[in-house]
Amino acid sequence: MTATPIRLLLVDDDPLVRAGLALMIGGAEDIEIVGEAADGAQAEDLVRRARPDVVLMDIRMPSVDGITATRRLRARPEAPQVVVLTTFHADEQVLHALRAGAAGFVLKDTPPAEIVDAVRRVAAGEPVLSPAVTRQLMRHAAGSAADSRRTRARERLAVLNDREREVAVAVGRGLANAGIAAELFMSVATVKAHVSRILAKLGLDNRVQIALLAYDAGLLDGEAGH
Repeated sequence: MTATPIRLLLVDDDPLVRAGLALMIGGAEDIEIVGEAADGAQAEDLVRRARPDVVLMDIRMPSVDGITATRRLRARPEAPQVVVLTTFHADEQVLHALRAGAAGFVLKDTPPAEIVDAVRRVAAGEPVLSPAVTRQLMRHAAGSAADSRRTRARERLAVLNDREREVAVAVGRGLANAGIAAELFMSVATVKAHVSRILAKLGLDNRVQIALLAYDAGLLDGEAGH
């Protein structure tokens, strides 16, 4: 039996970029492009009508930008996953998009096969950011607001029990479920249950946001030199 294809929406204000993405992704038999939008407002309308599984979203667009659109889309019932498109690796706008609920990002000059892989991974609920890139982004964002952000993050994490806190730190370090299970001596199913409870307790969308919160709280400071 053939698996249902991943429904993908392309959002970029440059029609040439959209055409290029459609060309490079269109050859993947397991991905169906269900629409294209030129800004965040069009994206919201198309999500209502086309019900994509994944949205490939440019950050900088006129009218409604990618960060605002991501926040709105992720607040919807049955929200699609969002992967943001950017030109620069250490882009603070990317961090804002991740905080808004994006599951990851890809550079616009990423090889086609890697963009297709990112769409597949996020559709499967897997992270699309490496721990090194996540730490690079979070260190880039460290600045004058760090102290107040740390206080707020620690207050939010106070709702977790000790075991959930350990799992949150492991997620922040970029460990997959199997790695967390081995390190904390629990089953993969138990890890998944803990991650689900952490997301629910903290009102977060995905593992990337757990990592951001753990970093903001200062729980990953020991990773800074890695």
